[in-house]
Amino acid sequence: MKAFVFPGQGAQFVGMGKDLYENHPEAKEMFEKANEILGFRITDLMFEGTDEDLRQTKVTQPAIFLHSVILAKTMGIDFCPDMVAGHSLGEFSALVAAGALSFEDGVRLVSARAMAMQKACEKTPSTMAAVLALPDEKVEEICNSIKDEIVVPANYNCPGQIVISGSETGIDQACEKMLAAGAKRALKLKVGGAFHSPIMEPARTELAEAIKKTQFFAPKCPVYQNVNAKAETNPDIIKENLVAQLTSPVRWTQSVLNMIADGANSFTEIGPGNVLQGLVKKINKEVATNGFQ
Repeated sequence: MKAFVFPGQGAQFVGMGKDLYENHPEAKEMFEKANEILGFRITDLMFEGTDEDLRQTKVTQPAIFLHSVILAKTMGIDFCPDMVAGHSLGEFSALVAAGALSFEDGVRLVSARAMAMQKACEKTPSTMAAVLALPDEKVEEICNSIKDEIVVPANYNCPGQIVISGSETGIDQACEKMLAAGAKRALKLKVGGAFHSPIMEPARTELAEAIKKTQFFAPKCPVYQNVNAKAETNPDIIKENLVAQLTSPVRWTQSVLNMIADGANSFTEIGPGNVLQGLVKKINKEVATNGFQ
């Protein structure tokens, strides 16, 4: 069975999507529709902008979504794979690919999400850090040990790779403890704020209103959602999980394990970059070495 996976924030690059725009009339039409919905020419920033332009959250998230969804369309994929999943932002791309959300509504929601997250970041200075070569349980234990600060696991990317999220002071304290506990690295990331943490609560509330007003459909294939790593087809539950995602960790490792357990024997990453392919490879190696957990 084939699984399609869609990347999240961080996969962007200058020039992304330009070849699609220039060589596929349908892609050009979709990009122009997005420009109209967003109220600015995101294509100019994607094709000819700077790295700094693309790092703006209001640009980054719609840009990656557009590249992913439009690439899937031009590849001849009929938006009906056997199963789909997306990492954080990529979950919106996955939902469009599975037919649970229209392209136009996907653009609107991703834009609303990006704006809400940007505001939450500006309200509370915060950050994230990547922790390598430390067991999940130890990372969780250290996060819980930081008192009077917010520090939580944010992305369970693959065995031995977790991203933590929280206040700047809390992340500094946690990184010191991670290294002391034997982590190979505990590196702060260049991100706008503490995504997938309680600090995103204002954004969660704002996004909830936008999602409530948006029509969702039963997807044509199961969507493995970040919040619980489970396959979902009920539109109401999908909406609830999308809202919860902003303040909950991305359970990517468990999502991939569940897809494998449910029959996935090939993973195709659709969108900019190949980060998810690397994570899937590491998860597959863990399965081959230690079995399904």
